[in-house]
Amino acid sequence: MIQYVYDRLQFLFTKRKIMTDNPVWRWFDNTFLDLGRHFRWSYLPPLMIYLAAGVQGLTAIVGTFFIKEYLDLSAAFLAGLAFWAGIPWTLKMPLGHLVDLIWRRKALLVYIGAGLITLSILIMYSIIAHTQAMAEIMKVEIWFVIATLLAPTGYVVQDVVADAMTVEAVPTINEHGDPYPDEEIKVMHTTMQTLGRFAIIGGLAAVAALNITMFSGVEDMSEEMKVAIYADIYLMALAIPLLSISGVILGGIILKRRAQRLRELGQDHAAIDKLLYAPAGETHPNWWILGGSLVFAIFTLTMGISQVPFAQEIIFLGSMAIILFLMYRLMLELDPEMRNMLIGTAVIIFVFRATPLPGPGATWFEIDVLGFDQQFLSVLSLIASLLTLVGMVVLRPMMARRSIAYVIVILTIASAILALPNIGLYYGLHEWTAAHTGGVVDARFIAVIDTMMESPLGQISMIPMLAWIAKNAPAHLKATFFAVMASFTNLALSASSLGTRYLNEIYTVTREVRDRVDDIVTTAADYSELGWVLITVMLIGLLAPLLTVFIVQRSRLHTTQ
Repeated sequence: MIQYVYDRLQFLFTKRKIMTDNPVWRWFDNTFLDLGRHFRWSYLPPLMIYLAAGVQGLTAIVGTFFIKEYLDLSAAFLAGLAFWAGIPWTLKMPLGHLVDLIWRRKALLVYIGAGLITLSILIMYSIIAHTQAMAEIMKVEIWFVIATLLAPTGYVVQDVVADAMTVEAVPTINEHGDPYPDEEIKVMHTTMQTLGRFAIIGGLAAVAALNITMFSGVEDMSEEMKVAIYADIYLMALAIPLLSISGVILGGIILKRRAQRLRELGQDHAAIDKLLYAPAGETHPNWWILGGSLVFAIFTLTMGISQVPFAQEIIFLGSMAIILFLMYRLMLELDPEMRNMLIGTAVIIFVFRATPLPGPGATWFEIDVLGFDQQFLSVLSLIASLLTLVGMVVLRPMMARRSIAYVIVILTIASAILALPNIGLYYGLHEWTAAHTGGVVDARFIAVIDTMMESPLGQISMIPMLAWIAKNAPAHLKATFFAVMASFTNLALSASSLGTRYLNEIYTVTREVRDRVDDIVTTAADYSELGWVLITVMLIGLLAPLLTVFIVQRSRLHTTQ
């Protein structure tokens, strides 16, 4: 049955006689059906791991409300915690090289990651459902910090394996044994990376829909009922590590079936082993990568434990120096033209991702002042996820044909324009629009429209670079290249967290916090300076990437891919 459906879909995707002269049909064919033509069943294992990464959004809204309602943590502290939570993603360097070294057994890392994720989920469930018991052991805020740091460590371990699996998922020869042209391989890699983001956002969409159901009628719920739902959602989240484990199990099954097929075609054991389990040959340890990564890990842990002044800044600068050095050593594997192009690409994406965010204060304002509840925030998340999926598919042809610089310029300008409605909401735009539209265009209406326009932009900036690495990196160092470049661009998120923390230290934003037992206000709400945060974020997010693209494209680092 499955084979029949697959054959019919392939027939549909390859049918080219229908309306071939119709420009609308050609656009639909190139945008949507072409994505199906490039799909391979071998894509499924890494896509399942990516899907698990998306499903982690199940707990995002719960976490937001739990922090706001029960944890007395400042916006600046939470921004700083986001910095520490981003540090594990820079550890993709040694993990990526480890994957290349233990290619046959890389699935073990997914199991380790699943264990860390499970532990994080169980801690969060416990501090929500059994708060007093957990508080007797250790402060709830400390438990929260531990859970917050465990989860990204688990996800990065799994992600580095998924990245490597996307490379082997793309075929280099067709069913007749003839090699695909380079342009076709680039398109397939772009498709694979698009589907990877697609799986992540698809997971977010699924859990957003679940949250809408779970929080139906939230306005009439007691606090006890809300807490019970929070706890249930974290129990549901235990499906996340099971999903990623299922991905590696499926990958093993697919490999075994391919091996069986090759044996039926007369291939011997050595040939099968080379084709399926060691296609790039043996990878030798790069001691610069391993040694530098060890220095990085020791340096980061030492600074984190010592609590010296400006620890985050010192770690960021030290991490940047180490990563740049490792990038230099690794890029010696590329010819000069490719090396310069990759550096230029990485710099552009780094600056784009390093721009600061408003921080949790913006969400607190939406909850306290605009009246957005758990269910409505889930609706916004669902809208954003679904339209991101559509946007990635629609924009895929552009990403496959246009340079990364071109894509980033478009994303930057669009993001700046779409930040204006959020600024308008802070200054009362919704009050004016509601008064002139009979209450139709209110805060929720504006939020929905802005989310619909903005949603496709945030998730697609990495796709062109991932596709570029998958196509151009040396075969025996694919995972290492993925990991090092991801470490560099993920370090941009640490820079973003630092910038966000600085803004929230300059402009103080607080929400109301009540004692969970006595219902006494311990911290008063103050959103008087949030407008300056929003305006500053918009200006930096517009000017910094555009200036970077201008400088890079006029240097020897300019990119044409």
